[in-house]
Amino acid sequence: MNEGARTPWHLWVVGLLSLVWNGFGAADYTMSQLGNRNWFAGMGFSEEQTTAVLQFLADSPMWTHAAWAFGVWGAVAGSVLLLLRNRLAVWAFTVSLAGAVLGLINQKTADYPPELAEMQGSPVMYGIVAIAILLLWYAIRMKSSGVIR
Repeated sequence: MNEGARTPWHLWVVGLLSLVWNGFGAADYTMSQLGNRNWFAGMGFSEEQTTAVLQFLADSPMWTHAAWAFGVWGAVAGSVLLLLRNRLAVWAFTVSLAGAVLGLINQKTADYPPELAEMQGSPVMYGIVAIAILLLWYAIRMKSSGVIR
């Protein structure tokens, strides 16, 4: 019976860094959805900006919330599945990438209030999509090499 390839050291590094990175995304999603004003204050938002963000989220179409949720929770699931060497990590990272791309589309096309104008087209979203692509690529490589099964 083939047990698959030995687990390379880099899988643990990538998996743990991915879990930390995506864990922050999950915390941000959760705190934003709960409307936690302290979360925004801790990130340097003024009270005016926090109110604008919360109103923007309340007014956003449901598909944007769904895309964000799939992006975040798909990435967390992908990270855990990667560490478990489970082939479903590829699907989870695929869902995450789809959510991130939809989030980027929303960010580029949404009508942001003046208090949040600097958020529109933020390079951070491009970084999120790039990391999602790299994580999916890595999971596919690990699957094709027999490391995850």
